[in-house]
Amino acid sequence: MLSSLSRPKALAVCALPVVALFAVVGLAPLPYAIAQPGTTADVLGKDKGREVITITGAPVRPSEGQLRMTTIVATGPSTDVDLGDVADAWFRTDRAVLPRDSVYPPGKSDAEVEKHNLGQMKESQDAATLAALDYLDEDPEKVKVNLHLADIGGPSAGLLFSLGIVEKLDGDGAGGDLTGDRIVAGTGTIDADGTVGAVGGVSLKTQAAARDGATVFLVPKAECSDAQAELPKGMRLIPVTALSDAVASLKALEQGQESKVPAC
Repeated sequence: MLSSLSRPKALAVCALPVVALFAVVGLAPLPYAIAQPGTTADVLGKDKGREVITITGAPVRPSEGQLRMTTIVATGPSTDVDLGDVADAWFRTDRAVLPRDSVYPPGKSDAEVEKHNLGQMKESQDAATLAALDYLDEDPEKVKVNLHLADIGGPSAGLLFSLGIVEKLDGDGAGGDLTGDRIVAGTGTIDADGTVGAVGGVSLKTQAAARDGATVFLVPKAECSDAQAELPKGMRLIPVTALSDAVASLKALEQGQESKVPAC
């Protein structure tokens, strides 16, 4: 039994392994990625000197506004994230802590992840083109669409690509002015039938959009609550489930028909 005189010294000695354990845990890599707002790109404009959307076989129309797709940037699959990184990000509104496997395919190198993301982008672009041409009742054998956006991967720009194609094509009035002189941003996957899907990271993407001047943000309806979590002041959220209602909402907004514009 320890005497009262020896007890503090004994407790101090016993505490050393606990302190060491916390130090090891604090420095040990954790299975998380730290994400933050990334770049945005106007799909109606140019990227590195090239038009993002090029259309042949049908008349195209100019647009005064912008349709900005949004991204997040995350620590790489081989980047170590420790307890200090997680703690710092946890209390910041411009950071998010995400399970690494939800951001990157497990067991893949940086090069393999980049290849995977670029493949997803190509599939997304193909689906976006088919969805837009189907919406406009244009023949994909006659109307050719080329999409160019360098250094960005993943499927989350699908909705914005489709909207950009609809905006550029005359489509016998089916397209029309979707932006006016606004900067509209958004995110969402898209299927060839026009269905819009969730993407993740929307609260960071709204911050990226606000930083780059957007005042309207199109969000997959299933992610409304996530988008509202850190919504920048003055940003208007419009929930969407399909390309058709995204187009309808933007047209109603441009025409001042507020009652026809849904909200989260």
